[in-house]
Amino acid sequence: MTEKKRWVLGITGASGAVYGIRLLEVLSARGFGVDVILSEAGRQVLREEMKIALPEDLDAARETLSKNFNLDASTFCIYRNNDFEASAASGSYRCEGMVIAPCSMGTLAAVAHGLASNLIRRAADVMLKQRRTLILLARETPFSAIHLENMLSLSRLGAVILPPIPAFYQQPKTVADLVDFVTGRVLDVMGVDHTLYRRWGEGENQNP
Repeated sequence: MTEKKRWVLGITGASGAVYGIRLLEVLSARGFGVDVILSEAGRQVLREEMKIALPEDLDAARETLSKNFNLDASTFCIYRNNDFEASAASGSYRCEGMVIAPCSMGTLAAVAHGLASNLIRRAADVMLKQRRTLILLARETPFSAIHLENMLSLSRLGAVILPPIPAFYQQPKTVADLVDFVTGRVLDVMGVDHTLYRRWGEGENQNP
């Protein structure tokens, strides 16, 4: 039996929780396994921006996400950010890589300096040391010189810095179109086929 490919998804407290949720929807629909790590600030942003209050019980939280979004509950698990016994904390864990969506500047700075003080940061540290894919949706504006220097350091270490900046050549009509463009660019880096946005020179947008 072919083992299901897995990705680690960190959701931090920067604005833009919708990017992490949309990516989870697409990966779930494609049958990928996903380990979701939610920071406490990430939970707060979900509540403020998407009006989703997740229960403290992790199984109940997974059911809540599944019911509110287009998710197959069997494809993903949720972990607390202080759970260092989670598989993603170990370099021996088999996964394709990790996406932090959105990625706060605090998390980005910690990862850039090897400060693995919680599970999201530790998992990102693992991706760097194992030379696996690490994609950071750095969410802040404007960027300070400190932010830019941290991003440059991570880029030199092999991470992909992918700020959620949409394009407009596809003539987006809704916020969902803008989110799908960014999500599609993330999937491109992950090597996952999709039809979330119209590529330059192609026809109209299609659904995944």
